[in-house]
Amino acid sequence: MAGACYKCPVSLSVFKRSLSVAPRGCGSAPRSLLPGWRLGERGLQEAARPSSALRPASFYRHTAFLCLSCQESMSESLRTCYLYLNQTSRSFAAVIQALDGELRHAVCIFYLVLRALDTVEDDMSIPLDKKVPMLNDFHTYLYQDEWCFTESQEKDRQVLEDFPTISLEFRNLAQEYRDVISDICHRMGVGMAEFLEKKVGSMKEWDQYCHYVAGLVGIGLSQLFSASQLEDPEVGRDTELANSMGLFLQKTNIIRDYLEDTQEGRAFWPQEAWSQFAGRLEDLAQPEKLESALSCLNLLVTDALRHVPDVITYLSRLRNQSVFNFCAIPQVMAIATLSTCYNNPMVFQGVVKIRKGQAVTLMMEATNMRAVQNIITQYSQEVGCVVVSVFPAFTTSTFFNAVGLVLPLCRFYRRSPSPIRHGTRPCTSWP
Repeated sequence: MAGACYKCPVSLSVFKRSLSVAPRGCGSAPRSLLPGWRLGERGLQEAARPSSALRPASFYRHTAFLCLSCQESMSESLRTCYLYLNQTSRSFAAVIQALDGELRHAVCIFYLVLRALDTVEDDMSIPLDKKVPMLNDFHTYLYQDEWCFTESQEKDRQVLEDFPTISLEFRNLAQEYRDVISDICHRMGVGMAEFLEKKVGSMKEWDQYCHYVAGLVGIGLSQLFSASQLEDPEVGRDTELANSMGLFLQKTNIIRDYLEDTQEGRAFWPQEAWSQFAGRLEDLAQPEKLESALSCLNLLVTDALRHVPDVITYLSRLRNQSVFNFCAIPQVMAIATLSTCYNNPMVFQGVVKIRKGQAVTLMMEATNMRAVQNIITQYSQEVGCVVVSVFPAFTTSTFFNAVGLVLPLCRFYRRSPSPIRHGTRPCTSWP
């Protein structure tokens, strides 16, 4: 595995220690551009950016995943970008900074650009007549030296207020990276603007929304991987697989964060699904609606699982260890989260989360294809056991059709016992 700095021999241990104390991998709101990264992050801290003249000694501790010599060789603006990265995505900042070579800088800037775009979309204090043009034109701000936005009320406003630093480092990237980031930013901004004034209605529109806010992230990352020559050109060309990587993560976020979103007036569950069980989306949280709510929940979990075969195929194509870790960790966190959500009343009553120790184990073990396949098999089987025990009549349901595509792929790669242990008795009712 590549360390956080390819020049530093101790970086692997630094990366592993960072994972062992990382926040749990399950606390983000689903209106997220970067679902994979946000599966393991906390919000941006409120502290203002320190001035360049008075940079505190603690600044370098914020970029501790890079060796000191590499930090000192970076420009002031690039160090600031890594400071923002560590502030906004503490857990997966480690995985980003573990990427090899110049790809690390490109992904860092890609993350911050999309985080800034996401902050505009999320900010309910910006009127629509101002927000829509900002989203449509945001990609042009990358080439404007002084553009910034100081009127945001969001916790992440720092990346907008200091956008000139981010855009400067964007312009310092190689042309092949700039082209990818600018294109994805443009397409995503247009998609966000489209969904500002319409709700997610059909299941097809759910896929479309998730494509705009997450699938495009997967496509952009894949193109960056190929542009860096760390991965084959095929990885960047196969946009269907890359899109599925993003959709699987985004749907997991949306499913898990039902209660938080409805309480804040946001609606991302597709009407085509919830209208089968309730008159209003928020009605699913009523105790008397629990049975209907669980049916809707399970329907959406099943829909998300149909992306897993694409996830398996995508990951199996990766050759660079640092890229594999970067991609695999969010995916195994997502399958574990979906398993926890399935038929779980807590989705409608509180916060659903996987255990911190479980999250750390997943992060540490998801470093090769066989281990990932075993993890996916285990959690798919856990959901299957619930189906068998609670819904015995559903053995020919859509769920079994979806998972029936997953398990043969997993068994194809399975050569060793699963590295994930939970102390639970194996299910004998699942094939």
